[in-house]
Amino acid sequence: MVVLELHGSGGRITADITDEQAKLSDLGVGKNFLAPIGKLEEQKMQKYFCKKCEAEFDGSPKIQIEESPNEPVADDLILIERGQYTCHKCDSIIGEYRVFQKKE
Repeated sequence: MVVLELHGSGGRITADITDEQAKLSDLGVGKNFLAPIGKLEEQKMQKYFCKKCEAEFDGSPKIQIEESPNEPVADDLILIERGQYTCHKCDSIIGEYRVFQKKE
């Protein structure tokens, strides 16, 4: 487990993630990103920063499930959930996530 700052379009989240998740989040530009990881568990998120509020908050942002489409996106891949991490204070989007499942 490693604690990293994970960047999204509207801020960042500091979270305790696995080594595998850390590898996924590293896109080779010197920052780690939320989107490639998928959905984070609330208890793993320690704090977040909201660009709109220009403030840091303890704990996790809100997790809002946008939809659960169960939509095929590739031959063996299904999008099962799409959602957003949002600020508790202003409701702006910190980042987004997607959860995929491989067909068996």
